[in-house]
Amino acid sequence: MKLILAIIQPSRLEAVKAALTEVEVFRLTIMDVQGFGRQKGHSEVFRGHEISVNLLRKVQLQIAVNDDFVEPTINAIIKGGRTGKTGEIGDGKIFVLPMDDCIRIRTGERGKDAI
Repeated sequence: MKLILAIIQPSRLEAVKAALTEVEVFRLTIMDVQGFGRQKGHSEVFRGHEISVNLLRKVQLQIAVNDDFVEPTINAIIKGGRTGKTGEIGDGKIFVLPMDDCIRIRTGERGKDAI
């Protein structure tokens, strides 16, 4: 079992959800987050003054999958999250973490059956 964390552009969320549906990944958690990577934020003009915006709005997906679904899930996130054919700086990152256990609260099922 793996926990996949993906940080993507908010504008790409619907495309990522559609790509995940194509590979039969239907369970995910979505959070609004802020941060910056290589682009280090940007500058805006507000009431005639230039201000630096260090934290950019992003969306974080948390998806727990069984081992058979890891690569299809990653490929779907890349397909839906990439801007254009080659992508752009700020498209996001995917992190794959080991997951020791999963417990369904309602039934008490554990492991891959609980996902």
